[in-house]
Amino acid sequence: MTPNAHDAPADAWDNPLRGLGSFITKTFVIAELEARRLRHDPTELISRAVQPALWLLIFGEVFARVRGIGTANYQAFITPGILAQSVLFIAIFYGIAIIWERDLGIIHKFLVSPIPRTALVLGKALSAGVRALSQAIIIYGLALLIGIHLNWHLFALVGVVVFVILGAALFSTFSLVIALIVKTRERFMGIGQILTMPLFFASNAIYPIALMPRWLQVVSHLNPLTYEVDALRSLMLVGAISGYGLLLDFAVLFLVTVLLVIIGGLLYPRVVT
Repeated sequence: MTPNAHDAPADAWDNPLRGLGSFITKTFVIAELEARRLRHDPTELISRAVQPALWLLIFGEVFARVRGIGTANYQAFITPGILAQSVLFIAIFYGIAIIWERDLGIIHKFLVSPIPRTALVLGKALSAGVRALSQAIIIYGLALLIGIHLNWHLFALVGVVVFVILGAALFSTFSLVIALIVKTRERFMGIGQILTMPLFFASNAIYPIALMPRWLQVVSHLNPLTYEVDALRSLMLVGAISGYGLLLDFAVLFLVTVLLVIIGGLLYPRVVT
């Protein structure tokens, strides 16, 4: 029987769509597997809440008095920055799990499975976003406690969720790429500690870019954390305006994340060599 000529285009479209659906399904399976660990160890949420509380309740109030800009105003200014910091601190050490999984032999099981390498990387990145969302809830609660006026519009809340997940995905994938290159816990922890503070302080998280020296302003514009803070600040605070525009903020974070996921997928098999 001769196949119908009209069937070919349908098959051509069907196969890529089926492949994309399979990729998405496998990605979410990995994400769910990683996020399940949080349910088994909820004490991590409590310990993670300590650092943002210290920054908001102590640093925010004291620094505002030093600068003479008003405690409420400065605490509101740094609240999105502290959320971005929490996302960064959760994600930047996420790659160490890859080294643990290699030592336990889990990586070998993943590598012989039919799951695409990029799906493995992206699934872990999305699970970091789930953990980061728990920090967003904690920081929103702290902000309410100290009387910060937040934007509760649905669009703003959805935007915060998107940027928190995207930021966590970016920095966790960056962390994973580092882990795949250095391959040892000691080197990874050292590099992670070296990178964390420069990323945080070379951003607009706790002070405006205009206060920075010129060379640091250039570094800040190249720092992905700056764009995350900019987006979160415009979405979280009433009357705040994005300095770059939400579209540019999203584009920078999304494109860098895609690039890192591709690099991570290429490097993934190297972790066992």
